[in-house]
Amino acid sequence: MEPSPDTARTRGEAWLARANLRPTRQRVALASLLVGDGRDRHVTAEWLHDAVRRTGDKVSLATVYNTLRAFSEAGLVQEITVDGTGSYFDTRLDDHPHFYWEEDARLTDAGAEALEIANLPPAPEGMEIAKVDVVIRLRPKA
Repeated sequence: MEPSPDTARTRGEAWLARANLRPTRQRVALASLLVGDGRDRHVTAEWLHDAVRRTGDKVSLATVYNTLRAFSEAGLVQEITVDGTGSYFDTRLDDHPHFYWEEDARLTDAGAEALEIANLPPAPEGMEIAKVDVVIRLRPKA
């Protein structure tokens, strides 16, 4: 069952408040779509733009991109770049691997139970490894 628009809006506003982001009309509209139902999701700016337009809100694609960047900088979403041409934004913030479904350009969470990352190369002089992203690309068997 989908939450009421008021519930989704309340969740979106609370999500923004946790990061001390001002609840502008556009931010609340986008936040409500991202977290209003309480589920984690992976979205592109284009998907979110289409979704907000279906609600009747008027938000430009540039505003969606800028808002997603602000959400990312505030620690509300993590940006995942799959192939260098586009980004997905994930509302689940813990470290976890992803499946990228090449056939329909979809990103989903992958189980981390069996994942083991070992023997990383040393970081260059003066640098430290901040994070390791794991994206497992999938396609149908030939």
